[in-house]
Amino acid sequence: MATSDERDEGVEGVEELPEGTLVKDTARNKDGVVMGHVGPAYQLRPLNGGREWDADPGVVRRLTAREEMSARLAVQNNVSAAGRFR
Repeated sequence: MATSDERDEGVEGVEELPEGTLVKDTARNKDGVVMGHVGPAYQLRPLNGGREWDADPGVVRRLTAREEMSARLAVQNNVSAAGRFR
């Protein structure tokens, strides 16, 4: 029987990332959110919104808890600096 870790991995041992997951594209050194897949590539969008880009699954990893907290705080700081409070 497969373990939960084995079920979460896609082709060639690369973890399958669901839509909405915060990730780092290590090839571009950019943080983004998974918007979907086209073929083997992930479609990522910047955390503040903007133009999507395609990333190879081999260079995409989940953000650590510390990176995710920092990224979310940066987004909120940008929103408040622009006067768009929620």
